[in-house]
Amino acid sequence: MRFPRRLLRPLGVLAGLCVLLGVVTAGMAFPLAGGLGVLSNEAGDSVTSSSADLVGTRAPLTTTLTDSDGRPIAYLFDQNRTEVTNDQISAAMKGAMLAIEDRRFYEHDGVDWQGTLRAVVANSASGDVVQGASTITQQYVKNYMLYVDATTEAERLKATEQTPARKLKEARIALQLERQLSKDEILNRYLNIVFLGNGSYGVAAGARTYFNTTPDKLTVPQAAMLAGMVRSTTQFDPVQNPQTALQRRNVVIDQMRQQGMIDDVQARQAMAAPLGVANPLVRVPNGCIGAGDMGFFCKYVVQYLTEAGFSEEQINRGGYTIRTTLDRRAMTEVKRSLDKEVAPETPNVANVMSLVQPGKDKHRVLAMGSSRTFGLNADAEETSYGLPYQPVNLGAGSTYKIFTAATALEKGLGINYSMQVPPSGYASPIYTDGGGRPIPVANAGNYPGRMSLTDALAQSPNTAFIKLEEFTGVPDVVDMAVRLGMKSLATTPFVDPGTGKRTDKSIAEVIKDQRLASFTLGVTPTSVLELANVGATLFSQGTWCPPTPIDSITDADGKNVAITEEPCQQAVEPALANTLVTGLSKDDVAGTSAAAAKAAGWARPMAGKTGTTQQHKSAAFMGAIPEMAGAVITFDNSNRPRPLCDGGGAPFACGNGNIFGGKTPARTWYGAVTPLVANTPPTPLPATDPRYLDGGAESRIPDVVGRSASAARGELEGAGWQVTTRTVDNNAPEGTVVGQEPRGAALPGEQVTLQVSSGSVPAPPPPPGPSPSPAPPTGPPDAGQARPPDGG
Repeated sequence: MRFPRRLLRPLGVLAGLCVLLGVVTAGMAFPLAGGLGVLSNEAGDSVTSSSADLVGTRAPLTTTLTDSDGRPIAYLFDQNRTEVTNDQISAAMKGAMLAIEDRRFYEHDGVDWQGTLRAVVANSASGDVVQGASTITQQYVKNYMLYVDATTEAERLKATEQTPARKLKEARIALQLERQLSKDEILNRYLNIVFLGNGSYGVAAGARTYFNTTPDKLTVPQAAMLAGMVRSTTQFDPVQNPQTALQRRNVVIDQMRQQGMIDDVQARQAMAAPLGVANPLVRVPNGCIGAGDMGFFCKYVVQYLTEAGFSEEQINRGGYTIRTTLDRRAMTEVKRSLDKEVAPETPNVANVMSLVQPGKDKHRVLAMGSSRTFGLNADAEETSYGLPYQPVNLGAGSTYKIFTAATALEKGLGINYSMQVPPSGYASPIYTDGGGRPIPVANAGNYPGRMSLTDALAQSPNTAFIKLEEFTGVPDVVDMAVRLGMKSLATTPFVDPGTGKRTDKSIAEVIKDQRLASFTLGVTPTSVLELANVGATLFSQGTWCPPTPIDSITDADGKNVAITEEPCQQAVEPALANTLVTGLSKDDVAGTSAAAAKAAGWARPMAGKTGTTQQHKSAAFMGAIPEMAGAVITFDNSNRPRPLCDGGGAPFACGNGNIFGGKTPARTWYGAVTPLVANTPPTPLPATDPRYLDGGAESRIPDVVGRSASAARGELEGAGWQVTTRTVDNNAPEGTVVGQEPRGAALPGEQVTLQVSSGSVPAPPPPPGPSPSPAPPTGPPDAGQARPPDGG
C-alpha cells in the first residue's frame, strides 16, 4: 500500500515516538538496565542527579540591599528574579499559563504522550510549530538547565538544542520530578523560573516590569499577556509589537474560556481591555549604578562582603536581603553639605566624606559620599571609584598628628605637657632628604616657643610635632596609626615614586624602615573612611572595630546568614583614648576649624583635627562626637594634581594653593553633622585620667623652683635632663630658681631652662607726661586681635 508523501514524515515520527515511549518507560521502570546506551548506569545516574538538583537548588534570585530602616537601596542580580509562593500568585495567572502551555497538566505524569503525538502530527503536517509538545514539567526542566545550570554560551546552546537525546533526558527527568514534587509545587517553580522578556525572570518580576503590580493582583488580561509571551518574548513583546502581543493575549483568553476557566462575559471583557502596559516599563536597575548618591556606599558593601568570603556569584544569585547600616537622613545631609562646598560639576576637585558610629562591639558606617556624582560618564565629572573609602593618594596633612600625640601619651607624656615649638626653618635630625641632609620644617603661622600638647593639636605647628616625633620615634607612630584605624597603610603595597612599580613591602613597612619623619605631616595615602573610623575608635574608649556596612543578612527563606568580620581590638587603653579626646577638644573653639564651627552655629563638645598637605593639593578634617565620627578630604583628583585655592567658594586648581583643612573640609563636616544633632542635647566628653593628663612617672620632671641654682642643676642632670640657666630680675635671694621650663613633665633628655634670680628688681622708670586721647577705632571690633592660623 502506498501512502501520500505528505503523510510519510508524521508516520515516521510517530513510529519514532512509539520507540521513544518504550525506551522512556523502560528507563523509568529499570533505570539501570543495560543494552541501550541511553539507559546505561552513567545515564541513569545523570538523570537521578539532575532531578535531585532541580529539587534542591533554587534558580538565581535578586539580592536586595536596604538602608537601616529596610528601604531598598540597590538590587544585585544575574537574573532579575524574586521568588514567590503559590498563594502569592493569582488564580488568573496560573490558569492562563495552564490554558496555553499545558491544559492536561494535572492529568499526566510529567510527559503528555497524548499531547505530544497530537502536536507532532499537527506540526509535521503544517511544516511549522503550531502546537507545543512539552509539558510544564518538561519546560521547567529545560528552563532550569538554561537559567541555573548553564554558565557559558555553549552550555546555554546545549540546554536548548533540538535533539532526541536532550528531549529524552528532559522527559526522563520530568517523570522523576513528578514523583518527588507535587503538581502545585512544580507549577509554582515554573512560574518563578520562566523568562518573560525585558529582563524579567519569573512572574513576580514580570508583574512588576509590565504592570507595576505584584503577582497576586494580576488580572485575567494581564496574566494572559504574560502567559502568551512564553512562546516568544520577542515576537509578543508588548512594547515592540503591541498589536501582535494583543492578538496573542486574546488567544490565551479564548483558551481560558474554552477550558471553562472563565465564562463568555469575562472573556469578552478581558479581550476588550487594553494591554495596559506601564510606560515606561518598571525596570529594576542592576547593581550599584542604580543606587544614585548611595552608589559609593553600595560599592563598599559589595567589597566588604567579598572580603568577608562571599563570591560575586553568591551575591548576584543568592536572593539575599542585606540590611545595611546606612542612615538615609545622614546620607542626605552628607551629600547636601559635600555639594554645597564643591559642586558636582566642579572640574578636577573631589570633596569626600564618611560617617561612622562609635561602639565597643561594632562601628557602623552611617553614610559616605562624594561631591562627584556616582556614575560612569567621566566627561560629566562622574566616577564609580570608591572615593569615600579607597585611599586618597594626596594624603590628609596634619590630621596624622593625632597618631604622634597618641604615641607620646603612651610613652609617658600627658596632654598638658608643655612641648617645644621650634621656629619655622627648624632642621630636625630625623627630617632629612635622601642624602641625610636636614630639611627645614615650616609652620603655617607664628607660635610661642612652648605650647601645651592640647593647644598644639588645636593650632597645629609643624615643627612641634616633628620635634615630638624625635622622642616617639617614627616606627611607633606608624604602628599607632595602624592600631587606631589606618589599616590600609599596612596592607597597601608601597609604590616606588621613581619607577612607579609596586614593591613587596607595604606603605607602613617602608615608612618605618626609612624613618620618614614626614609621616606626622600626613603625606601618605589616606582612606577617608579609615580616618573617620579613627575618631570612632577614640570615642569607643580605644576599641577599634572594622567599619561595617552590614546590620544583617537573610537568605531567600528569611534565615539569618552569618558574616565573618574582623574582631574588635583594644587599640589603646581606654583612659588614653578618653583623655586624647579632650586633648583634641579645642579645635572648634580656639583652633584651626574655629571659623567654620562658628559659621555653622556649632555649640557642643567635640574632638577635631585639621590637615593640609604641603602644596595645598589636598586638605582634610577629622571631627568626632560620641554619636558619630566623620572625616572629609578635599583634593585635586585629576591625573596631574595641582594646588587648590579656596576663596570661600568652590575650590579650584591654581598656581599657589591656599586651601586648608579649616576651610572646605571643616565647613563640610560641620555643615553635615550640625543638622543631624540639632535637636539632641550635647553629650559631654569622657572623663580624663591624671596619668594621661599630666604624664606618667617616666616623664615627671622634678620641680626645682625655690631651690638654689646649683642644687637644682645637680638634681635635674642626675635625673637625665640637660640644664641651661638665665638670670632674671627678681627680689628672691640671688641664685634662687624662680622659674623652670618645662615644669611638670618633659621628654627624657630634654633641655630644661631655669630662671635664676638676680636678687633685685630695678626701680621702675618715671611715668610719662600727659598725652592726647587716642582716636576711636575705625576697624571691626576684633581688628588686631590674635587669631589662630586658618590651617593645619
